[in-house]
Amino acid sequence: MTSPSRPASTVATFRGWPGWARATTYAVAALVLLVVVALVATLAMLRRPLPQTEGTLTVPGLSADVEVLRDDHGVPQVYADEPGDLFLAQGFVQAQDRFYEMDVRRHVTAGRLAELVGERAVESDLVVRTLGWRRVAAQEYDLLAPSTRSYLQSYSDGVNAWLRGRPTTQLSAEYTALALGGLDYQPERWTPIDSLAWLKAMAWDLRGNMQDEIARTRLAVNRTPEQVDELWPRYDYDRAPILPDEDVPPARPAPRVAPGAGGGGDGSRAAALDAVAASLEQVPHLLGTGDGLGSDSWVLSGEHTVTGQPLLANDPHLGVSLPGVWTQVGLHCRTVDESCPFDVSGFSFAGMPGVVIGHNRDIAWGLTNLDPDVSDLFLEKLEGRTYQYGDQQLPLTERDETIRVAGGTPRLFTVRSTRHGPLLSDVSAELSSVGANAQVGPEAPERGNGYAVALAWTALTPRPTADAIFALDRAADWTQFRAAAESFAVPSQNLVYADRQGNIGYQAPGAIPIRKGGRDGRYPAAGWDPADDWTGRTIPFDRLPSRLNPAEGFVVAANQAVTGPSYPFLLTDEPDHGYRSERIRRLLTARLADDARLDVRDLEAVQRDTRHPMAPVLVPYLMRQLMTSQYDADGQRLLLDWDGRQEAGSAAAAYFNVVWRTVLEETFHDDLPEAQWPDGGQRWVAVVSNLLRQPDSPWWDDSRTEGVIEDRDMVLAASLRAARDEITRRESVRPEDWSWGRLHRLDLENATVGQSGFAPLRWLFNRGPWAVGGGGTSVDSTAWDAAEGYDVTTAPSMRMVVDLADLDDSRWVTLGGASGHAASSHYTDQVDLLVEGRSLAWPFSRDAVEAATSDRLVLRPSGGEG
Repeated sequence: MTSPSRPASTVATFRGWPGWARATTYAVAALVLLVVVALVATLAMLRRPLPQTEGTLTVPGLSADVEVLRDDHGVPQVYADEPGDLFLAQGFVQAQDRFYEMDVRRHVTAGRLAELVGERAVESDLVVRTLGWRRVAAQEYDLLAPSTRSYLQSYSDGVNAWLRGRPTTQLSAEYTALALGGLDYQPERWTPIDSLAWLKAMAWDLRGNMQDEIARTRLAVNRTPEQVDELWPRYDYDRAPILPDEDVPPARPAPRVAPGAGGGGDGSRAAALDAVAASLEQVPHLLGTGDGLGSDSWVLSGEHTVTGQPLLANDPHLGVSLPGVWTQVGLHCRTVDESCPFDVSGFSFAGMPGVVIGHNRDIAWGLTNLDPDVSDLFLEKLEGRTYQYGDQQLPLTERDETIRVAGGTPRLFTVRSTRHGPLLSDVSAELSSVGANAQVGPEAPERGNGYAVALAWTALTPRPTADAIFALDRAADWTQFRAAAESFAVPSQNLVYADRQGNIGYQAPGAIPIRKGGRDGRYPAAGWDPADDWTGRTIPFDRLPSRLNPAEGFVVAANQAVTGPSYPFLLTDEPDHGYRSERIRRLLTARLADDARLDVRDLEAVQRDTRHPMAPVLVPYLMRQLMTSQYDADGQRLLLDWDGRQEAGSAAAAYFNVVWRTVLEETFHDDLPEAQWPDGGQRWVAVVSNLLRQPDSPWWDDSRTEGVIEDRDMVLAASLRAARDEITRRESVRPEDWSWGRLHRLDLENATVGQSGFAPLRWLFNRGPWAVGGGGTSVDSTAWDAAEGYDVTTAPSMRMVVDLADLDDSRWVTLGGASGHAASSHYTDQVDLLVEGRSLAWPFSRDAVEAATSDRLVLRPSGGEG
């Protein structure tokens, strides 16, 4: 009997097929069915953790109802009657959206990542345990104000209320993926220490010049101090500091070099120093790393704006990943008074209560990295379980640690410390000889089996930085803002400020050490010599740079030098060279010179500026080179009328950046170890700008070519030809088809499962690529590493412009989305906006939030558990 849904003739025909054809058809049908089943199962796995965002949920610990209003991008605005409920709800909502990210971060900061991902994280855990991030965070908890401890506990209660009773498959799809790999895991309860430890990760990524300290010492093995100094140029004060003054820069001081530097060397010394750097790089960079790690911020007073009230802009440049670095949130007391003082909106980190950057009803603030030198390496002379300090042998401090490894054997090790800090040279067996060949002066003690290496770092001294976050959130004026900043110890940040009374300002906070004897921290110190120590004091807060209502009517803080050279304390010897800050100042002053007044859209246009600061410097030299064929001259002609802008579709920008990368390769790869090859960032713009005026500098010569001494023009001509060949291979033989965005791509990867060797996981959890413009030294700072390729490594992690005249007219956007769930429509729904230079309306008032609301969730206390 035939099926009523299938004609008899069809069945008869099918039965008449040869056996092999029927078997093949059955196999294909089975395969299709399997694929369909797999896709349905995968979709179910991805969607199962998606949170409830509408209706009502019962949440233990609340004292009254809390409303969570989300807009059509999933951004939550939380309304409560008292702070405990407000921060408990924030913890609940962040856990809904981002718990896996929070869990990974706390494993990183506790040195327990190997418990999640196995053997590949052991080296990271060794470094973090040696540094003791979580131990310091636990000590900081006791230093915090009672109110801060209360807020942190309420936040933790909210996270745990969401966790309670949920299997891992309902927490995040990443846990399911890890379970398929054999992980048997149930997350622990969240604690306030988990939140505080995140501040150590921030401080680590923003710690200053530690890697440069290693690199300089490494080069000093066989280079003169003057040659080393050429690769770390001093700041040019023609590019205005954040707080410009009229002081004339003093004579350039001679750099402090490692004792005995410049006297030759051997491979073992170089290998040891490279091993130190490699060890430090094992720690995941949760914010990002490299020369592109920075930020732009500026604030204009009302005399320069359309509304007559200040405008404030900020866009931190951090590492690219999924989920994005920031979470957007509004935290609102329904009645703002002394008992419930919060009415604030902005950006925070998953796992951190409060708002880190943003505005409240009275003030707005932005952050950029001050980049102070807050870490030094110390060579230590060990003898048994003691170390030398002056004429004493002091006992090492020791503690035992155990690292548990998913699917592996636990690792037991001992952390040893001197008065200067933990011994990084103990981190792994291959690094135990780090100090074996370090250059020291004749007065140094006998090295024996080699010196150990300790790290002094301000972040390892407990301080109540978390107090600053909540104090900023409720500050109502400049005085309260500065009082909040005084607690902002680590990491040190430039704080720009504006308020609704029309004031603007700048404040530098942070615990910045005062060194003895004029040391500048550029090279490792002699741990046995008390004269090389830190003084034990930090720059007093009332001596840190600060200014209210500067005469210019604006402040630009984009990682450049903070002050002129007359400032009596050392903040850093190596600020960003100021190319972005100078460009921002020029764009603003060009408009202001015509008595124009700026609005929010004008500031957003400045944030999108893509001009390369090397273009006007390098292009004239490139145009002097004679190309002897039409093919080689094709690219050069593109540069004739190029204005230096690096739009994604620009053929000239594509060719110029390939040339720039090639110039760096031709000039430096023969002279530097691979770990120090130029990344093309702002330091290398300064280096090459100086070298272009020295056509016969030894740096131009290729040490690999015997009998030939290359000069500047030989290198530039060769780079033009090589760049033409490279871009032809990568894109097209026709210059009109070249595109910077085709080379310069933004890929967003999940930091754990998205880096799996299993392609389907990468497909499920990663997104991209996007073709983007800009570059690491432009205001639109999409950095790339010239030693690796053209892919984006750091980028604007968010953008905001705050209008103090009407906070509801402000704009914001983030590189990612509100959700950390791969199946959510809010996983990457803001990326296109940011890449295209667009942004979202930023509602703040209750009326504006209500008008933007798509989902409304009421969190209700459970009976008797208020």
